[in-house]
Amino acid sequence: MSLQSDGYTFVLSEDVTRTPVRYKNRYGIEIAADLYRSKKFDESAFHQALVIGPPHGGVKEQGPGVYAQELAQRGFVALAFDPSYNGESSGEPRHITSPEIFAEDFSAGVDFLGTLPYVDREKIGVIGICGSGGFALSAAQVDPRIKAVATAAMYDISGLHRTGWQGSMSDDERRQTLAGLAQQRWRDVDAGQPALTPSFPSEIPTEGLNPITSEFFEYYVADRGHHPRSIGAFTVTSAAAHMNFGPLQHIEDIARRPILLITGDQAHSRYFSETIDQQATGPKELVIVPGARHIDFYDRTDLIPFDKIESFFSQNLSSTS
Repeated sequence: MSLQSDGYTFVLSEDVTRTPVRYKNRYGIEIAADLYRSKKFDESAFHQALVIGPPHGGVKEQGPGVYAQELAQRGFVALAFDPSYNGESSGEPRHITSPEIFAEDFSAGVDFLGTLPYVDREKIGVIGICGSGGFALSAAQVDPRIKAVATAAMYDISGLHRTGWQGSMSDDERRQTLAGLAQQRWRDVDAGQPALTPSFPSEIPTEGLNPITSEFFEYYVADRGHHPRSIGAFTVTSAAAHMNFGPLQHIEDIARRPILLITGDQAHSRYFSETIDQQATGPKELVIVPGARHIDFYDRTDLIPFDKIESFFSQNLSSTS
């Protein structure tokens, strides 16, 4: 589907209202987000609410909006946001990726929802798509106001930087990478601005792509999910912070709050969700969708298990007190 005239990658439902909102995280960075509500919404009642984060490099006009719109139609107050330094959110220099700040952005979304008179502060959950899945779990580890967490096609971005794909990075390779990042900091100092990792091309190359890159290009470069603010590039030296942060380490601190892990049987990222399922000590559920690839959880409403997501949050947010 081509980019809509309103700048989104999907058509706005006639049953939903979408309101642009702005609020600050604890670093003073202004977060740009969209608030989705059903047109049948009753402002005189208290409602369950959800904060929804994008894939790593994505923006609110893509996957988060798809989820927020669907869940708003099911009665939730849903907030889709741009991470700090990216999309329409503020923060300089542009295109930083930070494990701490991206987790904080989820807590900032909880802050904002808690100021709305029709949101029950004890009934707020979060959803992280792809890289935001790891950041959502990280936020929940330290923010017990997050009462339930769902991830879709989760990536642990910091763990990937620290240990490599499926733990393949050796200690020597990690030291060499850190040495290279240190030299890049000198180059950034001398240039007066940070270098970025490669951005998405304007067209999909006809050959030479590995299967994972080809899949991402199918979404981000082709009309299916292309958005001009989702460029696929981050500051090179951001990688050092992720390497220092490392894999998610305190899943047990989510404790009795439930976790829903959604992935596909064809998803190259499946092992991230399976790892968290093995590590989580509290209530958890792993849902593996037949025939679904990683990017299908960005926008394929026929494959995203929204009935399961709805029942998960309806049950687990209702049971909070």
